[in-house]
Amino acid sequence: MTQAEREQENGKEREKEKDKDQQRGVKRPIVPASIPESLQEQIQTNFVVVIHPGSRTLRMGRATDTLPVSVPHVIARRHKQSGQPRHEDPWLLRTGLNKPESNEQRQNGLKMVEQAIWSKKMSSGLRRTPARSYNRQVRPSVLDSSSRLKWTNTAQQPPYLVGDEAVYVSPSDSYDIHWPVLRGHLNVHPGPGGSLTAVLADLEAIWGHVINKQLEIPLRDLKYYRCILLVPDIYNRQHIKEMVNMLLLNMGFSAIIVHQESVCATLGSGLSSACVVDVGDQKTSLCCVEDGVSHRNSRLCLSYGGADVTRTFFWLLQRAGFPYRECQLGNRLDCQLLQQLKELFCHLNQDISGLQDHEFRMRFPEAPALLYQIRLGDEKLQAPMGLFYPTTFGISSKCSADRKPLARPAGAVDSELTGQGGSAESSDPHRLGGGGGGAGGSQGEMELGPAQAECLMGHGEAEEEQQQPSALLSRKSAIMGQFESKALGLDKAILHSIDCCASDETKRKMYSSILVVGGGLMFQGAQEFLLHRIINKMPPSFRRLVDNVEVITRPKDMDPWLISWKGGAVLACLDTSQEMWIHQREWQRFGVRMLRERAAFVW
Repeated sequence: MTQAEREQENGKEREKEKDKDQQRGVKRPIVPASIPESLQEQIQTNFVVVIHPGSRTLRMGRATDTLPVSVPHVIARRHKQSGQPRHEDPWLLRTGLNKPESNEQRQNGLKMVEQAIWSKKMSSGLRRTPARSYNRQVRPSVLDSSSRLKWTNTAQQPPYLVGDEAVYVSPSDSYDIHWPVLRGHLNVHPGPGGSLTAVLADLEAIWGHVINKQLEIPLRDLKYYRCILLVPDIYNRQHIKEMVNMLLLNMGFSAIIVHQESVCATLGSGLSSACVVDVGDQKTSLCCVEDGVSHRNSRLCLSYGGADVTRTFFWLLQRAGFPYRECQLGNRLDCQLLQQLKELFCHLNQDISGLQDHEFRMRFPEAPALLYQIRLGDEKLQAPMGLFYPTTFGISSKCSADRKPLARPAGAVDSELTGQGGSAESSDPHRLGGGGGGAGGSQGEMELGPAQAECLMGHGEAEEEQQQPSALLSRKSAIMGQFESKALGLDKAILHSIDCCASDETKRKMYSSILVVGGGLMFQGAQEFLLHRIINKMPPSFRRLVDNVEVITRPKDMDPWLISWKGGAVLACLDTSQEMWIHQREWQRFGVRMLRERAAFVW
């Protein structure tokens, strides 16, 4: 009998056994889809797509790519009916900041920042005098009669546009602008396009467009591909479940791994253990990771990030007589300009003193290219220092007055609040407790109202399910009460996260490896500035135990915004990750149970 005939006979025997099992009602174990050994390496590299969905930027690429594709995480959808009013999700505008107490908080924050700056003598000894009168007299010079930039061509009336094309849709065109992720969660709200169904449709359209057009993978071929989805450490269970459903069933990936951003950050940086500080555009997440495990008690999510620094910088520019007087936070191209100015001018180097002259170019569609001069002093330092004095952002108002009750299923335990024992994170009241589409409040998200205010938006707790819900609520209230009258700055948040680790040995490891990722703290002097503040504020007992406090901002000379995505690509190639794959057929049959069985973290 030939080899082929033997294999054919063996196949028939296996089929007979399967039929007998089915007749007897035998339950067969869940077995991952078999992969020919010759394809194992190919699947782990070129056939795995790594997806890191940020609030402002989507990063996506094959696990073999050196760099991911990075696009604005935004979509413009054409109106279905003519004359429909336009809707645009805000970029830098933030609800609740027009209250008198917000302005008072901002002024108090700025006073603390100014005191911190003046307490350190300037190397040049120059007094930093205001430049308002100079800036108000500045008039732009015309570089070119045309900026050579154009609005996105919508003559063919495409149903939607993605990324930069969406950013450059003319306000006169009949398109709504949606940012589907807000502060790490799906941007569910009561306005147009704010239902959970609509937000998921936006995600699918954006991700499908990037896969098809920029990764050059035909969507019909996704059945041959697997994907790795990076999610926040403090997440909404319902949102993650719906995204997995979309990727496996709607888009048709053959398998998926869901993993936490902090653990992927350590993989991408090559560190076994670290206190991961992820400063994003709209949120800042902290978590201590040890040997690939994220410590639940150490998880924090602060409701501020790079966008708050940008908005604060704009306020300071206005105070300094910003010569581009037409600038508005409600204009998306102005927001893009302000983001560029922040990256160009802001720093955390306290030795840079005195007033300095700068210039910037402004290129908008259907307008001349202009050159502006501007004179700036402390403003460049004050704005990023808001990360350490968050009252400067104006988002820290009276928490106790605004707090709403917990919306939760009867008898639910605290670990269900967001699936990982943390409080929900959102500044917009309508995002919590059920606005538009029913996602908010699923699995009992915690409602804090505008007060998220305290900037502390999540705190992992290793609670036992046997505890009574009332006891869990009491503990939650006690923990949140610690931060009632104060906003938690970045340095204090790091100390708090490390202090929540179980043993002194783990704490020592964390102080020796503070890993800063994300694009929100990429300022000149940030590494030294943060290190100085950590050393000055760490408990005296640990100063003796810790040989070397280290802040790492560019491991292996990689850009901080890239590290978590890179960790997802590394994960795809690890032998130990093979048991974490959830296959499409398994998801269809067993659903969310597969996340409980296969996820590398407590679901």
